[in-house]
Amino acid sequence: MTGWRIGYALGPSDVIAAASKIQSQSTSNPTSIAQAAALEAIRGQQDEVAVMVREFHKRRDLIVDKLNAIGGIACRKPEGAFYVFPNISGLLGKTGRGKKLSSPCDLADYLLEEAQVAGVPGEDFGSHEHIRFSYATSLADIERGCERIRQAALKLN
Repeated sequence: MTGWRIGYALGPSDVIAAASKIQSQSTSNPTSIAQAAALEAIRGQQDEVAVMVREFHKRRDLIVDKLNAIGGIACRKPEGAFYVFPNISGLLGKTGRGKKLSSPCDLADYLLEEAQVAGVPGEDFGSHEHIRFSYATSLADIERGCERIRQAALKLN
């Protein structure tokens, strides 16, 4: 349920109590429609789950392979979620569109402008060498986006 921002936790009661205190001060409650959708996802038919797992494995494998084929990028295969977090340190220090790319934030801006591909800078996750891309989209869009990233990377000097 990407984007719906709903979940649950299971663990020792003291850990859950502490997490509950933090969560109640840092996020709002999920909407009633998101709660109903989550309940249906858990209780409803599970036939499509295996189909979607296979589909997301294809998407993951495609984006990882395509990103690893781009010079300056090294991408490990994630084991969960719908995101890759490639190391882009090989592109940092290069210049694109007349600006030195000194950080993942600079690279994210460059890719948005040059390639029309959105990524979330690694600084948002505590890394100064990574960027995050979602693969919760079609195989065709992943192909197109990776090709745009490749072309943009070739323009760096």
